[in-house]
Amino acid sequence: MQALRKAAFLDRDGVINLDRAYVGRWEDFEFVAGAVDAMRALKQAGFALVVVTNQSGIARGYYTEDQYQALTIAMKQALVEAGAAVDAVYHCPHHPAGAVAGLAADCDCRKPAPGMIFRAARELNLSLPDSILVGDKPSDIQAARAAGVGRAYIVHSDNIESGPGLAGADAAYAGLYSCVADLCGDSGSC
Repeated sequence: MQALRKAAFLDRDGVINLDRAYVGRWEDFEFVAGAVDAMRALKQAGFALVVVTNQSGIARGYYTEDQYQALTIAMKQALVEAGAAVDAVYHCPHHPAGAVAGLAADCDCRKPAPGMIFRAARELNLSLPDSILVGDKPSDIQAARAAGVGRAYIVHSDNIESGPGLAGADAAYAGLYSCVADLCGDSGSC
């Protein structure tokens, strides 16, 4: 049996890219300062990089699944070129108040539900207790706790749901870069 790997579960909007409310086009996507460097450091420290992102803009009709996938392909390629390739990206296109038929639903994948994390753990052979999650909203931290992720950290973004407190996280940081710098330090081992 293959040994389980540790993962760094990362929210997208507000953690990896600036949260400009329903980013659905690559032209509107901008990496948070230091995020790519932090992702590279996590990768070098042996973490599988797994993006887990709520994308209710699809259910709300702001952009389509195809537009979301095109943006994701461009993001993944930029990260490969930067030496911070992600192992997988999981998204939830649902929202209970959505306008798109079939996506206006409660589900087990929309954070704070842990469905995306559980799916990643199964598909990528991940050890949840040895993993971390970094998000910018209380729902991210709640999903990590519900899934049994070992450590959960909150970073502050420009999203209205991102507040100054811990929201149940193990620690709070200004951004992904400062979080990873604190976790890994000069040794590069997290």
